[in-house]
Amino acid sequence: MATFVNLPSGSWRAIIRRKGRYISETFKFRDDARRWATAQESAIDKGAAPKKTHIANKTTFAHLIDLHLADLREVGKPIGRTKLETLLLLRRAIGQRKFGEFDRKFIIDFGRERARGGAGPVTVSMYIGAIKLVLVHASAVHEIETKLEPIEMGRQALKHLGLVGKSQERDRRPTEDELTRLFESFDENPWQQNPMSRIIKFAIATAMRQDEICRITWSDYDARAKTVLIRDRKDPRDKYGNNQNIPLIGLSGYDPIALIEEQRAFRSNFDDRIFPYNGKSVSAAFTRTTSKLEIEDLVFHDMRHEGTSRFFEAGLEIEQVALITGHKDWKMLRRYTHIKASSVHKAAARLKRDEDLDD
Repeated sequence: MATFVNLPSGSWRAIIRRKGRYISETFKFRDDARRWATAQESAIDKGAAPKKTHIANKTTFAHLIDLHLADLREVGKPIGRTKLETLLLLRRAIGQRKFGEFDRKFIIDFGRERARGGAGPVTVSMYIGAIKLVLVHASAVHEIETKLEPIEMGRQALKHLGLVGKSQERDRRPTEDELTRLFESFDENPWQQNPMSRIIKFAIATAMRQDEICRITWSDYDARAKTVLIRDRKDPRDKYGNNQNIPLIGLSGYDPIALIEEQRAFRSNFDDRIFPYNGKSVSAAFTRTTSKLEIEDLVFHDMRHEGTSRFFEAGLEIEQVALITGHKDWKMLRRYTHIKASSVHKAAARLKRDEDLDD
């Protein structure tokens, strides 16, 4: 039975000690304290966890999203831009729905609606994963009862419908002719402010992502050791604090150190970055120019694929390439690697020459 204490302020504190559980909360009126205590004792008898009023009042999915974001900010964990945009979209789209109503049909209908709006299988999968993440957080951190099985069942149904899936591996590599045309177009464009040809060559020479290229600094460049430190490099687990010192080698057909040294003429006293440009602008300029030149299905990120493939074609081992690209294992690295058949013939010819020399 709950205990009610009249405080000097005139408020009432409800105290519950039941089946090993203890919880208390203060209310302005005794009737409010009694109603809360009765509901919490009933929850305890059913095996559920008692809840403070500020938690018990969380009924909509928007409440859970706000709670999730507030908890992350409280512990100082950075919230990635993509994750934040996803959660805010979900808050707008389904935030007013009660999370207790999230059954299998609701998830399937939501997935179909997003697909009709133009979202691809990877994007729909990301939305469903974010819904599950918020529900898991509410259950694990605040003991809010959530139903996870309907979410997973809905995901499986959407997968069978082809509306949820993984990203497809790309095998698109630029030809030498395409690269030459791109370089000529950028170099001849008087309105092009970013040194796109140099950036593209550097991307192939290092297999770095566009945002990494536009983030590395002169302070983290060691000309003597021929290395550069990439801070907070992207990682599936946690990119923050994932700093990697990578070797700068000239095995791709372009010399990354020479390309960096060319940038010295543009070094600023106000910006320590080697390539002080906006990554989105780099990508946009690349896409705009490939469209103008009618080069189909080629994006800036394919330069990372190209660089990785060239490292293998040059004879580097998996561990050596992974040190440059930042991949943790072969499975992750393989999807960025597309060896040309001609390189296999060249490698076979080298092996045969080596065997002939040994004889």
